[in-house]
Amino acid sequence: MRSGSCRRSLAEFWQPGEDWRAGGFALYVHWPFCAAKCPYCDFNSHVAAVIDQPRWLAAYRAELARLAAEVPGRVLGSIFFGGGTPSLMAPETVAGVIEAARAAWPLANDAEITLEANPTSVEAGRFLAYADAGVNRLSMGVQALNDDDLRRLGRMHSAAEARTAFEIARNAFGRVSFDLIYARQQQSREAWRRELGEALSMAVDHLSLYQLTIEPETAFGKRHAAGGLRDIPDDDTAGDMYLETNDICDNYGYYAYEISNHAASGSESRHNLVYWRQGDWAAIGPGAHGRLTLPAGRFATEAYRAPGEWLNAVERNGSGELPRERLELRDQAVEYLLMSLRLVEGMELRRFEAMNGAGLDSAAIQSLHELGLIELDAERIRVTPQGRPVLNAILRELAP
Repeated sequence: MRSGSCRRSLAEFWQPGEDWRAGGFALYVHWPFCAAKCPYCDFNSHVAAVIDQPRWLAAYRAELARLAAEVPGRVLGSIFFGGGTPSLMAPETVAGVIEAARAAWPLANDAEITLEANPTSVEAGRFLAYADAGVNRLSMGVQALNDDDLRRLGRMHSAAEARTAFEIARNAFGRVSFDLIYARQQQSREAWRRELGEALSMAVDHLSLYQLTIEPETAFGKRHAAGGLRDIPDDDTAGDMYLETNDICDNYGYYAYEISNHAASGSESRHNLVYWRQGDWAAIGPGAHGRLTLPAGRFATEAYRAPGEWLNAVERNGSGELPRERLELRDQAVEYLLMSLRLVEGMELRRFEAMNGAGLDSAAIQSLHELGLIELDAERIRVTPQGRPVLNAILRELAP
């Protein structure tokens, strides 16, 4: 889309080793343990009867010290405890990780520190203890607000427990988000509208709303393949639910800043924005994936998935990582395209072009624009509300 002379001028303000600054720097901490495995979940989570938390804290601290030596002096904008079920972590473990992160990097004055929680795994004293440890944002895995659907989803809490836990969270944390899944078994559009309205009346500042996805290797995936998972809304109904979700959330003042995430203005998940804006993030814990820009280039990092294997690797070898993959600039460009177009703010054209060495295909741009699926100006390309339900098809057209 741009001339070669324009590409040469980009070098005056864009350097590969500094590109991560456009997204910022964050820390992801993976806690791999759950009280039970949900049938729809394909995350790296494991059920364990006994967990040696001091041993795990020591391993997390060792990994933080190792990574801080590689990328020293960066300002850490966010910390995210994901899983698994991080609310199974002892508050002392959470406090120890936050303390070690503060020792590893300067922490931004307004740093966002999020912990994922399930309503059954915490109670008032633990919420307050997490807040005292430094957590300032809670993300609750509610998933449904009626007991029949919670049972179908394999959740261990009731709707009443979820509402109670949410009220406790509101009193303990300045920021609270919660997740819901829609297009569930036997769920009608009207039932989802009612449930979403209740969720929005409860919400503090953020909602993550995901369409039920049947992943092949999950219990749901195997049941579906055998013909046993019935009454899932069809694609057209699920698509209508998605469009209605956006309209209803907009009316409540929770705009869709990302495909599945809705927030009051200024309450977007800062941590997830680092991913979508292609910043750098250090990642520790079993199966954790990260991105680090080093003098030799930008690297994808990945840790051993099995909890015992990761723990032993940290203790015996001084690192829980698998061999790193160096990302070529073109690979970074594709990743940036795939992630940034999930955001309502879209993708910076000059940044993509500098990575890719060329602009997007003009014919594809024109076709998608004429269909009303994208919009663009001199600086950015964005997916329109009409294009969001078919984002994957748009990405296939645009990817170089």
